[in-house]
Amino acid sequence: MKNSTIIFLQLIVLAIFFSSSSFAQKSTSEKVKAGIYVTSIHDIDFKEKEYTVDFWLWLKYKNRDFNFVENLEIPQAKTVTKSFSTIDTSGNQVYLLMKLQCVMKDSWAIDNFPFDKQKLRLSIENSQFDSDAFVFVPDTVGKQYDHRFTLRGWNIDSLNISAGTKIYETAFGDETIKPHTEYSNFKVRVSLSRDAMGLFWKMFLGMYVAFLIAFMCFYIHADSIDSRFGLSVGSLFAVIGNKYIIDGSLPESTTFTLVDTLHGITLIFILVVIISTAFSLRMIKKGKAEQANKFDKVFALVMLIAYISLNIFFIIQASNG
Repeated sequence: MKNSTIIFLQLIVLAIFFSSSSFAQKSTSEKVKAGIYVTSIHDIDFKEKEYTVDFWLWLKYKNRDFNFVENLEIPQAKTVTKSFSTIDTSGNQVYLLMKLQCVMKDSWAIDNFPFDKQKLRLSIENSQFDSDAFVFVPDTVGKQYDHRFTLRGWNIDSLNISAGTKIYETAFGDETIKPHTEYSNFKVRVSLSRDAMGLFWKMFLGMYVAFLIAFMCFYIHADSIDSRFGLSVGSLFAVIGNKYIIDGSLPESTTFTLVDTLHGITLIFILVVIISTAFSLRMIKKGKAEQANKFDKVFALVMLIAYISLNIFFIIQASNG
């Protein structure tokens, strides 16, 4: 029992030693103060999942070996264009100011399109030094973006900056170290919400008109079989064509989106119109013309209320999502 107690105490001492060593190592990491001021976000390509951002970036640090001009890395950037940079080393620290334009690749959440909310992500690292050498500290003084620039069709809800650590499970070919490296990164998160109502009616007006054309079949006498079936089938193909046009402007998705839901509901209801037309025609053939007319009036009202209710439900759910 005495020996086990001694071993347990030794393990505790070793754990405290290693944790204190690790803390001491992290505390020796230099702090690099980083700040950003976004001047423009534009050229949002929804289908290609990319956008362009212009911003000023400044860094303050003491170690002159941190060559951020040459070793600045923006992992998700498709292209990075540096239009201006200046370095001030007159004091006891280095002050670096750069003007950058980046074409960023990002993923879009399109489940609630066009009532979608997006988060644009931008992160900055140094490809030469890991987190043992330095860590980023956000400069939160002042504003982080220009409130005067307009992002057409979008509203900027917030822009947040933070610092973190990105882990790479690789040694980048260096066999002398273990395949685990950590790099400090400076993160920018922009939350956007779409100004959706104008776009919604622009994209779905054709679908609703096609449904109303099919709905008018209930007010055509049931024995006019050619007219009723012709309008319904024409409306069916119009809705399918409208959906393909909208899908052509959206990135591919494996989930069932609001676009799919509304078009699916419309297609089902037009199919119900066709089925009810066949049912009315059957009653006409049996000499029940009065019952057929009554069925059309009642069923038309029930179907219209159900269609409008389902559309309102899913649209409100998407806009609040």
